[in-house]
Amino acid sequence: MLVVLAGCATANPTGPSSNALTSIQKLEYYPFQVKGYQNSYPRRSVLVLMPTMQADASGVPADQAEQLNGDPAIGQVFGENSQLLQRLYSDPLPPTIQAAIARSAEEAGMTAVTSNDTAYQPGVKVTQDYVIGSKIVRCWVRKSRAGGGQYGPIWQTVADFGLDVTVYKPPFSVAFWHGNSTETYYDPPVGSLSLGPEDEAGIYDEPGEVLSVALTRAVAAIFEKPDLRNLVLEDDVRGH
Repeated sequence: MLVVLAGCATANPTGPSSNALTSIQKLEYYPFQVKGYQNSYPRRSVLVLMPTMQADASGVPADQAEQLNGDPAIGQVFGENSQLLQRLYSDPLPPTIQAAIARSAEEAGMTAVTSNDTAYQPGVKVTQDYVIGSKIVRCWVRKSRAGGGQYGPIWQTVADFGLDVTVYKPPFSVAFWHGNSTETYYDPPVGSLSLGPEDEAGIYDEPGEVLSVALTRAVAAIFEKPDLRNLVLEDDVRGH
């Protein structure tokens, strides 16, 4: 069921041109939702820079991804006949993602601090063992009404989130590690009950919650990557 909260969804005569309602969704990192990588890193320290936004991080046409009073567009809700019902927005993404990366690094076993800087500066002395920079390359959720289910129409949601991540080891200018971390999450999960997707019930009411799951998994996947973990485990930081 699509839930429209009072005060969160309003008509938008001054925003993007559409008769659709708008909704400000809460995006957040879900601590410990992803299991298995906790305390798998040595007790190193990391400085997490403020993420930057890729210009087309939504991956949709520019007229569908216009900001609303400075809040980024993060998705859309469509009815059973593919009509646009609602445009979705969130608070600015970089601070949310920065906090998520820092929290996930601490789950992995490291200590993390954050910085307002967006770019690594090799000539500037830092006390942390590593510096993490990132770019948000994908952040979009689509919720749609699907017909034809055994019990009538249901809501289906798909969320995509992606990061481009670079880890530096001060004072070196060459990247210590670089990689991408992306996640697509479906609600209801495809095949979760061995039924067709049209017969399954969703777990989450709000599309922002589904996007938060994709966000959480993509961030945690940074520290799940064996090549990064092995580099840190084998790295001698005593001379730093």
